[in-house]
Amino acid sequence: MKKLIIASAFLLGLSTINAQKSVPLYKGKAPGTENWTQKEAHQFNELFKTEVVFNVTQPSILVFEADKAKANGTVVIVAPGGGFQSLSINREGVDVAKKLAANGITAVVLKYRLLETKSNDPAKEMMESIKDRKSFDERTAPIKVMAGEDIKTSISYIRTHAKEMNINPEKLGVIGFSAGASVILESVLHSKDASTIPNFAASIYGGPSQEILDTQIPSTPLPLFICAASDDQLKLAPKSVLLYSKWLGAGQPAELHIYEKGGHGFGMGVQNLPVDKWSDVYLDWLKFHKFL
Repeated sequence: MKKLIIASAFLLGLSTINAQKSVPLYKGKAPGTENWTQKEAHQFNELFKTEVVFNVTQPSILVFEADKAKANGTVVIVAPGGGFQSLSINREGVDVAKKLAANGITAVVLKYRLLETKSNDPAKEMMESIKDRKSFDERTAPIKVMAGEDIKTSISYIRTHAKEMNINPEKLGVIGFSAGASVILESVLHSKDASTIPNFAASIYGGPSQEILDTQIPSTPLPLFICAASDDQLKLAPKSVLLYSKWLGAGQPAELHIYEKGGHGFGMGVQNLPVDKWSDVYLDWLKFHKFL
């Protein structure tokens, strides 16, 4: 229990790592989850070897303003992964945001709704649940829809508040890790309103469902950056190749990087492998597309 603290204390702690503010995405409780009673919490997870947030019921965004001397108006929403059971809030969230902000990009870490964790170990609970893949997929299906609404709501919020955030609403991107990659694709492929579709996207070791792979891509240009490792323990690298092929087949700009080693969940971690440099390659890609 010493490692477990409520969300308010966690958000207070985030102020020491340059998150300027936390913004709730909905007034009152989020639509569809009004009856949820679980309490948001975080811990250092031994299995994932990083901080995780779990039992998110009140979606919010953590805003990291760009370095004012370098700010160019681009904003990127970062969606951490965690199997829809938790969020790898540092390695796939805060650490990514800090690097983007240092390079002149306003970064926004999305805390989207998750499956309820009934124990104090969301990683272990997820690994147990995933043994029955069919049952797990059935449980996560409605959560994916909710998380998709959360990222679309965050896009709408940012574009509505573009002036006060000092960003260009037409230079808004999304990047997602693992489960977060599925979340960002919800905004790309399942937005009925053009105002909630991003201008560019990145999928990092994602595992898009067949339904996502079968969904039509918007006709407006939407560059996609894809990155994964061949030795992904969840064997998701081929899914990245399929996603790349989908974008390429639609005549959309796409770039794919598959590293030989790196595993699943490498994020901003350091393994003394070429994959450690993926975020620098991503920045080069942003420069190529004039978002940096």
